Formats: sequence, structure tokens, C-alpha cells
Amino acid sequence: MPSKAKTVWYCTSCGNETGKWMGRCPACGEWNTIKEGPSRDKTSRSRDRVLVNVSDSEPIPLKDISVEEDCRITVGSPEVERVLGGGIVPGSMILLAGEPGIGKSTLALQIPLRSRGLHTLYVSGEESPRQIKLRSMRLLRKEEGDTEEGCTVLGETVVENIIRYARECSPDLLVVDSIQTVYSENIDSAASSVSQIRECAAELLRLAKESGIPVILIGHITKDGSIAGPKVLEHIVDVVLQFEGDTRHSHRILRSIKNRFGSTDEIAIFEMTGSGLREVENPSEILTPLHGESLSGVAVGSMVDGSRPFLIEIQALVSTAAYGMPQRSATGYDARRLNMLLAVLEKRAGFKLSAKDVFLNVAGGMRVSDTACDLAVVVAVLSSNFDLPVSPGICFAAEVGLSGEIRPVGRIEARISEAARLGYRQIYISSYNLSEELRRSIPRTGIQIVEVSDIAALCRRLFRAEE
Repeated sequence: MPSKAKTVWYCTSCGNETGKWMGRCPACGEWNTIKEGPSRDKTSRSRDRVLVNVSDSEPIPLKDISVEEDCRITVGSPEVERVLGGGIVPGSMILLAGEPGIGKSTLALQIPLRSRGLHTLYVSGEESPRQIKLRSMRLLRKEEGDTEEGCTVLGETVVENIIRYARECSPDLLVVDSIQTVYSENIDSAASSVSQIRECAAELLRLAKESGIPVILIGHITKDGSIAGPKVLEHIVDVVLQFEGDTRHSHRILRSIKNRFGSTDEIAIFEMTGSGLREVENPSEILTPLHGESLSGVAVGSMVDGSRPFLIEIQALVSTAAYGMPQRSATGYDARRLNMLLAVLEKRAGFKLSAKDVFLNVAGGMRVSDTACDLAVVVAVLSSNFDLPVSPGICFAAEVGLSGEIRPVGRIEARISEAARLGYRQIYISSYNLSEELRRSIPRTGIQIVEVSDIAALCRRLFRAEE
């Protein structure tokens, strides 16, 4: 009679194993993440601990280590290269995560198609080679030199076979789509389980470090927005890229969450088209107002995401509550911060908005987290309340405090320069934001800077002028 397989309890968040069920994981502190699964043998556990063959390694004095910059691999996309810090470092492992249908596979396939001379092994566990061929035909741009010659497609889900093929053909880049579909025959559990993801990632990491082949892992995210799989997956990779956006809109944002070879303050913006992802070099031009006439309830704010400043359109609608209980709705903006700003307007400036519906929307499907957009939100709400349009040549960059004061924000020079580059005539900022050096450089920007100290001064200066 065969013996019963031994099982253990493990955390689906961090992969920590325990001998019994617990309500809270003792390692990561998450609740209700302990699940039962088959136990791994000691051989597979030892492989997790030893990621590279350390027998050939020797200690090197710190003074003898070369600090020359690694020769990075170009990927045919200036925006992606900027997020990566200049390109892909040989031997690195990159995790590209995002929601289903956001365009992760499209972005990963565009790299070999638009990189001349880059031999890529594209491993797909979700799509057949025929489906990948059909997608490549849609993405190819013959007039710009795109080619399929450097891309090899492999439909495989067993990690041992993937590593064997990679060692045989020695590609310049290995793409695995996705890590949740790959499994190891040495682990007695289903694909996408914590033990399988951890084992497969460790084997691919060993391949990358020993052979110098960079690996791109495509991963999905859960309903709460976190990367599916154990947290150790994010810890062992060198770069974590988050591909985000609203599937109802065409814009996508590639954001660096972790980068051992560059900065995490860079983002890249793409537009999903029928022929793939198009790089948006100047996002301000597509996020600012596209209508010619002046409309009430519209204001332009200066936002900084990463190291890039760009202007976005804030839309507001204020109307009398027809059903008794006033509604508060915000799309692309924190609803709690909107309620705070409405309370400031009512308490500090005397505007009676408690009996009115307020709807707020950030155009283009963008999500705003920069507090410098507070002033644009306030102006859009007041413009809709008064039914007075704001001049299209005015933008705003300041934070609003609880006492109604206009507070300074960072990177004000970059915000002013971006507004001046796009042809805006005025920018409203905090009166405490200007330094002497910036005051001397104002005449060279070609834009009028209006300083305001509180909400009352803003209304007197802006809406009386509009009248």
C-alpha cells in the first residue's frame, strides 16, 4: 500500500512553511494566507538555497573589483530603456507584472521584433506559436525595419526543458510568458502554486547568473493589485516593472518598482493601438484639453510622476443634489482627498457645497497621487459651481492645506518649464514656493507666474478676472 504523501501548511504570500494551520503567518504577518500543500523534498529545498554554483567562485578583494559600466543590451524602445536605466544588464532577471489584458505579452514581443540583431528565445506557456505568429504580424512595422529573424518561439511549460533549450541555443534574451504557467517536474504540486513559482524562479535565476542570459519573467497580479506568487519572487529578481492602466482607455504606464541597476523614479507612457504599443514621448499633449472652446469645470494641473512633469486635465461637475443625499464621486483621484478639499472650501472659504453633488474625473484614464494637483481640483470645482470657465492658457501647481492655505510643492522649476514649453501663459503656484534663484530665471521661461497664498486670494484673482 503506497504511503500517504506528506503535506505541509504554507503561506501563499511569502511561502513560509509551518507544521499546522494558523490564522496569521508568523513570517510576513498576513491573515488567512495559510494553505495546505504537498511537502517538498530536501533536494529541492537545497536548490532554493543555492542559486548559483559557488564552487567556482573565489573571494575578490574590494580594491580589485572593476567598476566599469556593464555593456547593456538595447531593446529598440527608448522609453523602456530609460525605465530600465539604459537597457538590459546581461545576466539580470526582470519581472514584468500587470493585470490580464493590459499588454504585457505585447510589450515583451515588441522587444525582439524591434531590436535588430537581438537573438531572443520567447517561451510561451499561455499561447500557441501560431497565436504568437499572428500577433507578430500585427506588430511588425516593415517601414521602420522590424524583423522576425531574431526571435525563436518555444511552446513549453516544463522549466527543465526551457533551461535545456536555452543552454543549447544561447540566446541574447530569454522571455518566459508567464511564470505562473511554468512548473518543475521535481515538485509535486500544481503549476502557479507557491512552491512551483519559487522553484522555477530559482532555476531561471541560476541560468541567468551562470550563463549571462538576461531573463524577462511575465507575471500576473491579484485582485488587490499585488504580484501573484510568493514575495520571494520579487526579492530574488533584479528589476520589477509594473505595467498598469485602465483597459477602457488606450494609455498604459510602465513603472519601475525595483531596479538594482538604475533609478525607480522613471516611468514610460504608451498608447495601445491596432499595431501594438506606441511610445508617447510627450504625454502632456494627449492629457491636456482637446476641446477648443472654454468650458466650466475644467482646470489643468501640473503633475510629476517619477522624474517627468506633465500637465493633465481635471474635470469637475457640481450640481444640486436631486435625491436628498449629496453624492461624491472621483475617478482617477483619491475620493477621501476630494472630501477633504470640499470641507476646506466650505469651512475656510464659505462655499456651501454640502447640499450639492460633486463629480470629479481625471481625463485620459490617469490616476493622480501628486498633491500638487490639489489647486487644479479646487479650481475645477469652483469653476463648475460658479459656471465660469477658466482660461485655456492657465495651469495650476500647488497643494491645499487644511486651513485653506496654498502650500508649496517640489520640482516647481520643472513644472513651470513644462507649462511654458506647451505655450501656457500663466501658472498659479504658492507664494512660498519661489526662491531668489528661481525669481531671476522667470523672465527666461516666457510664462507669467501668479503667486497666491490662500483660497480667498485665488478666487479674487482668478474668477473676478474671468468675469
